[in-house]
Amino acid sequence: MTGWRLLLTRPADESAALASVLSQAGIFSSSLPLLEIEPIAVSDTMREVIQGLDRYCAVIVVSKPAARMGVDLLNQYWPQPPSPRWFSVGAATAQILADNGLDVSFPAEGDDSEALLELPSLREAIARPYPRVLILRGEGGRELLAERLRELGASVEYLELYRRGLPHYPSTVLPDRIEAERLNGLVVSSGQGFEHLRQLAGNAWTEMAQLPLFVPSPRVAELARAAGAQTVVDCRGASATALLTALREHPEPVL
Repeated sequence: MTGWRLLLTRPADESAALASVLSQAGIFSSSLPLLEIEPIAVSDTMREVIQGLDRYCAVIVVSKPAARMGVDLLNQYWPQPPSPRWFSVGAATAQILADNGLDVSFPAEGDDSEALLELPSLREAIARPYPRVLILRGEGGRELLAERLRELGASVEYLELYRRGLPHYPSTVLPDRIEAERLNGLVVSSGQGFEHLRQLAGNAWTEMAQLPLFVPSPRVAELARAAGAQTVVDCRGASATALLTALREHPEPVL
């Protein structure tokens, strides 16, 4: 797979970890973080939600930042882990929760909302009268998850712990980077990451949209195609394993 030369757009620490895995597989990558994580100040409402965790039958954590910030809050208000069943969208997020003593379930295959919704243990957790589910996340995102849970009869609430901003870059940084490093593939990890990619691309998006774009879910794939991306590859997950599998299955570019 050495023909691939990928642009990574995750937050800096996640891009560095992904770049290391890709390098071991012989894949060149260049990191330009398009998501900057900004914690939201803890409010009285947020404290009330954390202190009332035992009112929920399931708590779903949708990202690594949400896991880290959620655990920090949990440690402040709960000497012992509360009673709800814990779930995550992917293995990396689950590991953060497990490392802090929480018994967490996640899909063995496919780290996206669709895979989580099919998880038998989640279906079991909400199979009770008036089930309440709490989703720990950043501002916006994963609406499909809440919609489907409500269709299954659950009451769903959010605890939003952070915002995702677009770091400040010169206006030509994206096309300049792609040209200078001969990049031939783009990788985004979320819908907001894609929106930031398109925003930063500006007038260069029409040309950039010709490059293969690797996305984590059908929802983000739909966003990208609607915006004009010509070759969208749904990795069915944001993990390094999911990306590597998609790269193996997609025709390698000719240098």
